[in-house]
Amino acid sequence: MNIAQALERSSERDPDRAAIVFEGRVVSYQGLERAASRAANALRVLGVGRGDRVALFLPNIPAFAVAYLGAQKLGAIAVSLNSLLKRDEVRFILDDSRPKVVVTTAAQRANVPDQELAERPAILIAEGEASGNDRLLDAVLERAPDRAPAVDVDPEHPAAILYTSGTTGFPKGATLSHANVVSNIAATGRYTGMTPNDRLLLFLPLFHCFGQNFILMSGLRAGATIVLQRRFVMEQALDAIARDGATMLFGVPTTFITLLNAGLAPDTFATTRYCFSAAAPLPKEIARAWEERFAHKIWEGYGLTETSPFASYNHVRRHKLGSIGEAIEGVEMKVVGEDGAEVDRGVWGEIVIRGPNVMLGYWQRPEDTAKAIRDGWFHSGDIGVRDEDGYFAICDRLKDMIITSGFNVYPAEVENVLYAHPAVGEAAVFGAPDAVRGEQVAASVILRPGATVTAEELIEFCRARIAGYKSPRRVDIVTQIPKSPTGKILKRVLRGDSA
Repeated sequence: MNIAQALERSSERDPDRAAIVFEGRVVSYQGLERAASRAANALRVLGVGRGDRVALFLPNIPAFAVAYLGAQKLGAIAVSLNSLLKRDEVRFILDDSRPKVVVTTAAQRANVPDQELAERPAILIAEGEASGNDRLLDAVLERAPDRAPAVDVDPEHPAAILYTSGTTGFPKGATLSHANVVSNIAATGRYTGMTPNDRLLLFLPLFHCFGQNFILMSGLRAGATIVLQRRFVMEQALDAIARDGATMLFGVPTTFITLLNAGLAPDTFATTRYCFSAAAPLPKEIARAWEERFAHKIWEGYGLTETSPFASYNHVRRHKLGSIGEAIEGVEMKVVGEDGAEVDRGVWGEIVIRGPNVMLGYWQRPEDTAKAIRDGWFHSGDIGVRDEDGYFAICDRLKDMIITSGFNVYPAEVENVLYAHPAVGEAAVFGAPDAVRGEQVAASVILRPGATVTAEELIEFCRARIAGYKSPRRVDIVTQIPKSPTGKILKRVLRGDSA
């Protein structure tokens, strides 16, 4: 088994079909297969072998797919880094995963502290100019042979590490096996009905499991065309739909809110046959308004990085507004109480998941893995309910995680940064409602006696140290923060929850 065999089969079936369309360039399936083979051979020369890590610190560019698939062909492990991370955040992940090679861009190179790492990797520059000991990816690929059949690996062999924010402020590497990814992309293709004639609009980040597995790898397995964009820019997305004939639109709720609020003509998505939303709950009123305006349903799914990500789908049998549907074939989901026992229909509890999609564990974190996976069931941390028809819905979050524009933010990580400011005596970070983003990162801060600082200065302080989406958009300087009798900060009070 090997994830890269999906590309090899599609290339054999239809070598001249467009695999990736990007900024006026077209890469055929044969071209992508040969580039991935060159990447595998080039990585091998750099000392990468089975089980070694290759870090991808890249935006949405074709080089991501080339390097990812090249690593898979060798049986190496692809480590995805959020392209928005700053130097200290990158350092932590690289020291944790210890890659032999980092593939990045000239624009992001300053945030790769290779000389400060415990094990110094080789650096390949996929876009822009290389300097010092760095090498250009294109130059390395040009010298490499263009044939490298994917090695056969055990289904449980690690294939990818995707880092998720941790409740302690330190990210954890969710480790997915070849079996995890292969089973999940097959399920995605089956439920969404992907065909070689589809053109998938992909502006969601490739470093995220949604973009990486659900769209890119599922699309390549189906032999479809990936219309790749660096990020979501409404005008560019609409242009791709009109010019490139995108038939499948994937987004997070904020994507559909932005498009719905733009006053677009009802026939804007006439050539688009399928719309899908995930990563955060889609408000019912948005789903209704979208269908009324554009005569399209927005299909919904549910999953997490730890479940590769696809776990449930709302659903071919029946589409229910406000639901994440039923568990996909081969996957089990249930709602449990604090004692771990399944609760009755209609009763809130934690959603747990078991199946071939559940990760191997967190990279080099056996204790965290044991807490997350118990008796084979992955504990999602999401509070949900199952109705009389067996459909699930997300009600709340067990933890205080913030979801802003589809990105997960843990308050502890942001609080750690705020506490580094000399004027901050106490800080509490929480999610505040946002009509477009779903939630925005907000903070209540108590200053040290005699200290002075403005909210704007604290926001800029954070933006200089962590990714922009994690930084507070609102800071309230207050004299007290609500707490329980035991001294625990009451985040629900800060959020304005009624319970």
